[in-house]
Amino acid sequence: INMRNHTMVTEFILLGIPETEGLETVLFSLFSSLYLCTLLGNVLILTAIISSSWLHTPMYFFLGNLSIFDLGFSSTTGPKMLSYLSGQSRGISFQGCAAQLFYHFLGCTEGFLYTVMAYDRFIAICYPLRYTVIMNHSACSFLATGTWMGGCIHAFILTSLTFQLSYCGSNKVGYYFCDIPAILPLACGDTSLAQRVGFTNVGLLSLICFSLILVSYIRIGIAISKIHSAEGRKRAFSTCSAHIAAILCAYGPVIIIYLQPNPSALLGAIIQILNNLVTPTLNPLIYSLRNKDVKSALRNVFPKRGLHSG
Repeated sequence: INMRNHTMVTEFILLGIPETEGLETVLFSLFSSLYLCTLLGNVLILTAIISSSWLHTPMYFFLGNLSIFDLGFSSTTGPKMLSYLSGQSRGISFQGCAAQLFYHFLGCTEGFLYTVMAYDRFIAICYPLRYTVIMNHSACSFLATGTWMGGCIHAFILTSLTFQLSYCGSNKVGYYFCDIPAILPLACGDTSLAQRVGFTNVGLLSLICFSLILVSYIRIGIAISKIHSAEGRKRAFSTCSAHIAAILCAYGPVIIIYLQPNPSALLGAIIQILNNLVTPTLNPLIYSLRNKDVKSALRNVFPKRGLHSG
């Protein structure tokens, strides 16, 4: 209630991606294609995992969670961006702007999820005989719930600190969505606490998660090096290579945006778009759609009627 009483700005104007005036049609075509690919790829993975009993394993359980987050990631900022790129209004309500910070819940939870997935691979490769005992149904449910709860707490803190401030001056957001670094300069009050907490919270959580992932993969690398057969080493590495590729795509943008003192607005926007639209499009390809088990599950879900009708 206090937040509304002290807020004079009722609508923000998104100025869009810096330095891209006149490219709206090209960007709309590119981003709408990426968004559709994200929706299609992640819905296919969820359909395969839910419908196929042999994919009800810890690894695919966490991959299903990742697909849900990727759908959310692109849907939090994508539709509004596509709307104004197509010529619609650039205005977004105060509540709509606050809702776009749901992005921080998704980002934090996905960071925790990558860490849990690294732990899952660590157990699978380093303790294969005990894998099913350690990564049982209860353990997987507990880990997944923990990632969601951790993301909720993180997002609640950042959103509360940002939107308890008064916004009574300019309402022009120099960005393509309501991210915290773009909103805080518009506040009338002292933003130092929100900036400090945001920088520390995002930076510290990213660093902790990345360190835990690094430790897991160092242990995995040592275990793989001790496998005698080349075929065994190749099989063990193939189960981890997709996860490593996805982590590099996810953590690169976070490190560059939040841990650089003064990143350029255009660079920040490009990296955020990579994170919000490109990575969710790539994850289904990196992880699952090239996987034989997933392909087999999708063949069962979608029989080859189209091939026989031609």
